[in-house]
Amino acid sequence: MKTLLIRAEDKNRWERRAPLVPDDLAKIVTATGVKALVEQSEKRFFSREQYTAAGAEPCQGMGKGEVVLGVKEIPIEKILDRKTYVFFSHTIKGQKANMPLLRRIIDGSCTLIDYEKITDADDRRLIYFGPYAGDAGAIDILSLMGEHWAAKGIDTPFAAFRRAHQYDSVADARAHLTEIGRQIGKDGLPEAICPFSVGILGYGNVSKGAQQIFDCLPTERVEPDAVGAQLRPDRANRHTVYITIFKESDLVQPKAHGAGFDLAEYYHHPERYESRFEPYLPFFTLLVNAVYWESRYPRFVTWAGLKRLAGTRTPPKLCGIADITCDTNGSIECNVKSTDSDMPAYLVDPLTGTTRDGHLGDGIVLLAVDNLPCELPNDSSTFFSNQLRPFIPGLLGADFSKPLEESGLPEALQKAVIVYNGRLTPRFAYLQEHLSSSIISD
Repeated sequence: MKTLLIRAEDKNRWERRAPLVPDDLAKIVTATGVKALVEQSEKRFFSREQYTAAGAEPCQGMGKGEVVLGVKEIPIEKILDRKTYVFFSHTIKGQKANMPLLRRIIDGSCTLIDYEKITDADDRRLIYFGPYAGDAGAIDILSLMGEHWAAKGIDTPFAAFRRAHQYDSVADARAHLTEIGRQIGKDGLPEAICPFSVGILGYGNVSKGAQQIFDCLPTERVEPDAVGAQLRPDRANRHTVYITIFKESDLVQPKAHGAGFDLAEYYHHPERYESRFEPYLPFFTLLVNAVYWESRYPRFVTWAGLKRLAGTRTPPKLCGIADITCDTNGSIECNVKSTDSDMPAYLVDPLTGTTRDGHLGDGIVLLAVDNLPCELPNDSSTFFSNQLRPFIPGLLGADFSKPLEESGLPEALQKAVIVYNGRLTPRFAYLQEHLSSSIISD
């Protein structure tokens, strides 16, 4: 059994999560007898005493660990040679900012396993924080909009709603929002923001997390093809929040005239498709983006589309966007930079194509926090840890001196090995081109 180490997160001061919570670590130690170390941290949600009780030994630095578990990227200067690292590396899309990190892992003859690629036979992710990104994003955008509207003299019950990190749990936030929902059901919302409509792009785990927050309010579902008819001021109800869930077929259409939408074709040949989302923009108060995106896919909200929207109505009905997936300059083009919980949003000016910090004033509020689950450290860590725990014994017992396919590493983990003993695995060989490009540009 290799020595297991849980590292101290250092992405920012808000990152308080852990890949394994004390209860799950205790079960692993009991079942395997592994020596477990926990790097000391002043901000981790779970205390040193809890981990000590679980059978772990506190330590400084990562030097004594053979298998190092983290959550977010590890700073390059902290990478040590010939270790196995498991964390979200944010390298699988060839992200330029993290190519130096990938190069350091290769040069150090290390092994890198990325949680994002731990999947089943149908390529469905097995370890993720998904629902809690949606939870936190929905909580935060409602809180931000309450303050935004209050600064404009529009009194809404959302002004009393707090940020996700200010609640003890999702259950706590939902209980408070349910009270607000009762108030809306009784007194309604101001005419200035009605009909209050929310468009949620996507239907997976992130979307479901956001939906369960909005569903604390008095909601009614509206199908995409009924948006134009039902979300008119003369038909809408001030006591109702209208929710529309968008699937791929609602977001894009084939470029070829007369062709029908085909999901498999879209995923394999996205260049054959174009966005069809812009006509929906005039009908929504808030947008929540929960769709996985890569640069080969069409954008859903563009600067040009927002400018056209503002040209027909100033200010536009659209007041806020929670870009939970947070691909900068991506599917939501006006997301030009990611934020953190200190300043979670900035204002977008659709007419000038510019942004400015803060969420009070004129413009569309854009929430762009790139690690939202960290705002719910207890709930999200526990959920994540419960998924990860069954894989740890196989990870610790694998023999990395053998070829990967003979190492004994569980199949789901083998699929997630980006670097094995200092070499890119065949599945991720395409990253060599991104590594080379990074060196040339440097």
